[in-house]
Amino acid sequence: MPLRHLKPVYSALYLNGLESMQQNQTRLGILLTNLGTPDTPTPRALRRYLKEFLSDRRVVDLPRLLWWPLLHGIILRTRPRRSAAAYRKVWTDEGAPLLVISRRQAEELQNALAARLGAVPVVLAMRYGEPSIQSGLEALRREGVTHLLVLPLYPQYSCSTTASTFDAVAEAFRGWRHLPVCRFVHDYHDHGGYIDAVAASIRESWAEQPPAERLIFSFHGTPQRFRDEGDPYYAQCRVTASRVAERLALAPERWMMTFQSRFGREEWLQPYTDASLKALAASGVETVDVVCPGFAADCLETLEEIAVENRRLFMDAGGKGLRYIPALNARADHIGALADILLRELRDGWT
Repeated sequence: MPLRHLKPVYSALYLNGLESMQQNQTRLGILLTNLGTPDTPTPRALRRYLKEFLSDRRVVDLPRLLWWPLLHGIILRTRPRRSAAAYRKVWTDEGAPLLVISRRQAEELQNALAARLGAVPVVLAMRYGEPSIQSGLEALRREGVTHLLVLPLYPQYSCSTTASTFDAVAEAFRGWRHLPVCRFVHDYHDHGGYIDAVAASIRESWAEQPPAERLIFSFHGTPQRFRDEGDPYYAQCRVTASRVAERLALAPERWMMTFQSRFGREEWLQPYTDASLKALAASGVETVDVVCPGFAADCLETLEEIAVENRRLFMDAGGKGLRYIPALNARADHIGALADILLRELRDGWT
């Protein structure tokens, strides 16, 4: 279909539903992606998962001659056992929390879109591990999808997450003769529905128990070098935190933005979450609430790193209580926001 026809087709889709798309011999499909998880909480599964993750040049861009000996000679021999022990703390009867929640999100998003557009397949895929992006795209191809929307569940864009997803989709397409028309959701860090959902989740937590002395917005860290080289991640995290704080009418001294999960020895985005918690406890702050709005679903980094390890760190430093406010997961307002983000892409057209 010529590009000049795509915007009218999708404007009609937005207004009149999926029937308009079918009349134009097109079929929309959604690829919903997240980072991924090991298959089981065992050293062998972690070794396989970490090898794929840490071999991605978007994640670690060191020269291979330097990185390969470190990765294969040290990291993959020592880290899998420690990581497996951490995963076992959060593993459920259904599997890894991230995968379980992501599946529910895909189901709920498909239902939400069906109510507004008709039948639209939503397929879940993980950047690392299973279900893979390759398998997700193949599933959509079997559905006869001609127009693809890719929604990486990373509200804030980073070269190490969203761009890496783009790389994987492009790689999967290398063997295809006929590519679907494809559009990526770049980010949604300032989308009103997403901001409202984060603010609502915090209010609900505060309704159950009064607010702590400080609210910490903890985002996953990235190397400071990435920011210096133009990655907008830090700025988008700042916008997200500021707008949620505005929704909550918080004074500047009541909240702060920090970064967790750093890896290696180089400088990462600051302030660091763990160091900030120690400093707050040392200054006399007794209670903190921590929310992680960069994580669309609860996972090891939220359920174990924040809710267990960082709580212990804060208490050991003299704090009295750390409450972790859950990720948005499959909340109705979160799913509604994701549906609105996709509908906005359709409304704005494909040209």
